[in-house]
Amino acid sequence: MATQSLTSLLQRASIDDHDELLRSANAELSRSKSDLHAQHVKVVALLKLDRYEDCLRVFEENGEALKKKAALEYAYALYKLNRSDEAISVVSGLTSGRGANHLEAQASYRAEKFTRTAQLYEDLAKDKASLGHEENDLRINSWAADAQLQWKGYPEYVRHTRPTRDDLEAFETVYNAACLSIAKGDFAQAEMLLKRAKELCRTSEDLTPEDRAAELLPISVQQLYVLIRQGKSEEAESVLKEISVKDISEFSTRKIAQHNITLVRDTAANPYVLYKALHETPDSTDSDKLFDYQNNVMMGNSHAADLLVQKYDGIIRSASKVLSKAPYPSTEARTNLISVYSAAAHAQGQTGLKALKSTLPVLERRPKDVGLVLTAVQLYVSAGNTTSAISTLEKLLQNLDESISEQEQDVRFNPGLLTVLISLYKLEGRKVQIRSELAKAAKHWRNRAEASQPLLRDAGASLLHSSDPADLTLSGDIFKDLYQKNTNDRFAVAGYVASQATLDYAKIESQLNTLPAVEDLIADVDIAALEQAGVSPSSATAAAAAAAIAGARKRPSGGDQARAAKRVRKSRLPKEYDPSKTPDPERWLPLRDRSTYRPKGRKGKQRAAERTQGGVVNEKAEAATATPVQQQKSGGGAGAKKKKKGKR
Repeated sequence: MATQSLTSLLQRASIDDHDELLRSANAELSRSKSDLHAQHVKVVALLKLDRYEDCLRVFEENGEALKKKAALEYAYALYKLNRSDEAISVVSGLTSGRGANHLEAQASYRAEKFTRTAQLYEDLAKDKASLGHEENDLRINSWAADAQLQWKGYPEYVRHTRPTRDDLEAFETVYNAACLSIAKGDFAQAEMLLKRAKELCRTSEDLTPEDRAAELLPISVQQLYVLIRQGKSEEAESVLKEISVKDISEFSTRKIAQHNITLVRDTAANPYVLYKALHETPDSTDSDKLFDYQNNVMMGNSHAADLLVQKYDGIIRSASKVLSKAPYPSTEARTNLISVYSAAAHAQGQTGLKALKSTLPVLERRPKDVGLVLTAVQLYVSAGNTTSAISTLEKLLQNLDESISEQEQDVRFNPGLLTVLISLYKLEGRKVQIRSELAKAAKHWRNRAEASQPLLRDAGASLLHSSDPADLTLSGDIFKDLYQKNTNDRFAVAGYVASQATLDYAKIESQLNTLPAVEDLIADVDIAALEQAGVSPSSATAAAAAAAIAGARKRPSGGDQARAAKRVRKSRLPKEYDPSKTPDPERWLPLRDRSTYRPKGRKGKQRAAERTQGGVVNEKAEAATATPVQQQKSGGGAGAKKKKKGKR
């Protein structure tokens, strides 16, 4: 009978009588604790009343039967209590329902799984039949997901480029589009969009004055950041007047606002004032916390202030405590950032080689600490010692190579770490090592869902320059995988054709038609402008030059093929050199041996006559001018005495 009265009550229930529903459910459960229907009604009522901890307690007390029957409600309670991963695990097991997809997207967003979030919103938007009144919400949320993807460093997954006319109709969408522009570094575009968002928010008829003020605060905080980045101090001061930090209800937004305001004000002159200002706002709670990349910036600002006030021991102690609990080795930004500040604290304000001297002993104790290794690499590069920087990074990779742990192998082939190594290799022209590292990374990541697409593209392109058939085969496999994931990727098609053209032309002959013609690719190239700029000669001249270069590598087979004239540097030519005049063929002979030589004076003519063929030989003069070797050959003694000169 009680169940029937509860059912009839549910049929008459409206959105405002959740307390009455909760009382009725409790009354029924007092008579029958195992009533699954009453339990379900109770958890729904608690959710409606925002009593999430009480709701979760009901689930835990009543076991798996209730969790299975009210799985969506259970996942929602977990999500609201900031247990996003558990919520995702529960809701992903549901087979269907737009509500489940919405909840999974929200939980994934909170768990910073933005790729999955964007995919869910895209799937929801494609179902036009069930879209209803969700179109605007989906547009807002998908823009937010794309902004987070850009901030997290996954631009290849971003679906939005520029806002459409529909996107510019709601201040939430415009605000999220501005956030995407900020993530891209386009602050001018972001400034324009934030002004538009503020205007739409102020004129919105759907907001109460209190809600309008609450929505304007984060827009102003973001606008302040954009103006700071553009160096517009006067405009930043104007926006600063609109921000009241104490009126911001969310701790996360309040902390960001406090940091931005501190940067606007001139606190750098006194580091102790800066330190105090950055530590005024308390840390956010679990249900209202910063995203990882935001938290890293806030932590970096705080530790920078700690260094300025010389709190070296405090940084070292707190860093040691955090690092002892963190995975080792790790590629997490927060962990490695703490390692960097720990190294700076050990250096105690020193820079350059002195800082390196204090960093290396710490690195010996933690040889797989990526943050410390990169700090040492940076210090070596700053000192101009690229070779030692490469050796330091290679030592880390060798240590990771010896490990059988999958986690350490992922660190070994981390795209960011490899980017640093390859950049250093390029500075020293080590092309073979670059190709080898990219090939090993491609083999590691090829069949992994989380593989970096830019890394695979670079690896495939690099292997194309190898003469080893195995490298070309691997390059073809990489480009084939990329093409299968995205059939519109012309780069992948071109790479696959290039890798297989010399191995099996028949295999790629059908793919040639999918590539654009060379004429189409260069149709918009202004050759005349390039020639005027000195970039490239005309195509005919370029072809002739290429043929000449190719022919210069071979020795002419016939005597009638003239050798190309060697170009002489201008610095090697005489000052008064005239290319129109024929040079003197005797210019290499001494002046007295040239046919044009005419000695001056009686003695000069006499010596010239003596050197003339067929003339009279003066034996005394020959003997006097002969070298010791010549004297020995002519019979003269090397120790012959000379007559002394006397008075006449």
